[in-house]
Amino acid sequence: MTDEIRNVYLHAAERAVELLGTEQVARCWKDESVLAGMSVGGLAGHLARSVLQVEWFLDGKVLGAEPVSPVRYYARLVGTSKPESALNVGVRARSEETAAAGPDAVAEQARVAWERLTRRLSTEPADRRVEVLHRPGEEMLLDGYLQTRCVELAVHIEDLALSVGSDRRAPGDAVAVAVDVLVAAARDRHGDQAVLHALARRERDVDQALRVL
Repeated sequence: MTDEIRNVYLHAAERAVELLGTEQVARCWKDESVLAGMSVGGLAGHLARSVLQVEWFLDGKVLGAEPVSPVRYYARLVGTSKPESALNVGVRARSEETAAAGPDAVAEQARVAWERLTRRLSTEPADRRVEVLHRPGEEMLLDGYLQTRCVELAVHIEDLALSVGSDRRAPGDAVAVAVDVLVAAARDRHGDQAVLHALARRERDVDQALRVL
């Protein structure tokens, strides 16, 4: 699993780096993206952070806390569908902070980080943990964290591409990881009966059980 998920992540991250470096993204930087309340630049900053944050988390201080699973990482989120929730306000603020450097700098930062990660991830042990910097005191196994980054890359490569008129998409293996994690998170959050309704009896899907993000 270790080599597989790391290769899947790096492939998806490479696709993100390629998109971030396009003229389409630079030209549309200040335009509104397909996500309400977020500029193309802000969305690009958010996408870039799925590369940049892996290094930041690897360099964090690990104390030995019980690791959070990728499923719980998403299952416990609240306010994901509300633009003004604390969660989404924080995401936009961090994204715009990254985007403030401008399109060329963001693309270059992501590219250089990806190049370092292609070397670094192969040297990290299977039981490597990382600090979840935006949730003080929490840790994840590196491979579990990379699964969450596959979710973010799969979702936001498409968001950014649609925002600038590109047909680029995340690799299929990263999309498959994203679907597995998000469906498992839906099951954790709502239970199997609710997920069954969402999949097979939409008229009974009162909780919109498959909507995790």
